[in-house]
Amino acid sequence: MPNIKSAKKRVLISKERTEANKAAKSALRTSIKKARAEGADADTIKAASINVDKAAGKGLIHKNKAARLKSQLAKKANA
Repeated sequence: MPNIKSAKKRVLISKERTEANKAAKSALRTSIKKARAEGADADTIKAASINVDKAAGKGLIHKNKAARLKSQLAKKANA
């Protein structure tokens, strides 16, 4: 554990952000799984696509991965 006050604060903030990122990434994976499921409707796929955009904007996933996921979801929606 650090001794300096600012370093202690950084540790706490880092833990909070890690937990928040973990939860957001888990929610993203869940929405993608729902969109890829057999009986997924257009609204579910659109919601997943929006979630992918938000995750990329927050830096949770790389922008190229976001583009790839959205392309896969669009391909499924059009099939």
